[in-house]
Amino acid sequence: MIITPLRVGIVGGSLGGLFTAALLHQAGHEVTILERSQVGLARRGAGLVGQQDMFDILARLDLTDVTSSGVEARERITLDRRGDVLYRDPTPQTQFSWDYLYDGLRPLIPDSRYLLGNAVTAVRSEGREAVAFLEEERELTFDLVVGADGLNSVVREAVVPLQSTNRYVGYVTWRGLVPEDVLPETAAGVLLERFAFYTAARAHMLGYLVPGPDGQTTPGLRRYNWVWYRSLSIAALERLMGECGHSATSTSLAPGDLTTDLRESLVKAAAAELPEAFAQAVAAEPQPFLQAIYDYVPPRMSTSTVALVGDAAVVVRPHTAMGAAKAAGDAMALADLLNRELSVSDALAQYNRDRLPVGRSISRYGQQLGHSLPL
Repeated sequence: MIITPLRVGIVGGSLGGLFTAALLHQAGHEVTILERSQVGLARRGAGLVGQQDMFDILARLDLTDVTSSGVEARERITLDRRGDVLYRDPTPQTQFSWDYLYDGLRPLIPDSRYLLGNAVTAVRSEGREAVAFLEEERELTFDLVVGADGLNSVVREAVVPLQSTNRYVGYVTWRGLVPEDVLPETAAGVLLERFAFYTAARAHMLGYLVPGPDGQTTPGLRRYNWVWYRSLSIAALERLMGECGHSATSTSLAPGDLTTDLRESLVKAAAAELPEAFAQAVAAEPQPFLQAIYDYVPPRMSTSTVALVGDAAVVVRPHTAMGAAKAAGDAMALADLLNRELSVSDALAQYNRDRLPVGRSISRYGQQLGHSLPL
């Protein structure tokens, strides 16, 4: 039971924003999501590995059907260059579909409160309120603004002025998400039902099954998610972005952004560098996409009227498989504190004390994993 409903503006409508908005809306707060995309974010993600905070938040939101739609890998295997299994770990692991999770969360927020095409350009605290500045000289005032706008957060500047820059770590992930039935039989026999890995000089590859786009877990209707880590200098990354029509400072390529020639080069590189099964998985993806890897840990995660969650707060490397779970943990901690008999300022101060050490710990863990790889 809340004391006084708050006007909360959430910048960013992806998983971190939806986790936070859904919990606060459930508690009776007046929540508005400001999302820059004109068309929405459905079908934007790939696979997720189940973590405890994810299970916990979905239980609180009565979305346990999402967790029941996971695909279990019966074992973890490591391949050598020839494609032989070097190592087996019989520990099972469950994977989920990003888009099915998003599709479950999105209806929890009324359409009138999920505002597409609303790009926030800046946020500023003004006394006990926070103002979100939008394009076309529009302004919206809230009791609290939550930055859930990811790696390139504009809200960070309101929390940590002049300390909001990410650090590129020197490698990227190429990703693909393909229907399992398009994998050649030889690749399917090696990769399906398993969480598979391959590591070599300047590259690290992994892949696993996730549910189909509507949560299907029946064999034949699932999808194979592969992730290929490759070293790439900052200069090469900037050139790649330019060749794909992006600004040099862009940090990702969406499906369809990669040119035909560059996609063919990627497929050839996979054939030359990876075990055959993984190379065939790369070739099966007509529109591979890319995420450059960065580190960012702020000196604080909140002010008296602005808070950061998810990657906007602390960027964690995907090796941890904890990005979505950390966002869920941030959202639960923030919502719980705002529903106590605390002022917004006191709640946000406690949120910073509670969650910044968690983010720092996960960030260090991801960096250790990255340093253990020959990238």
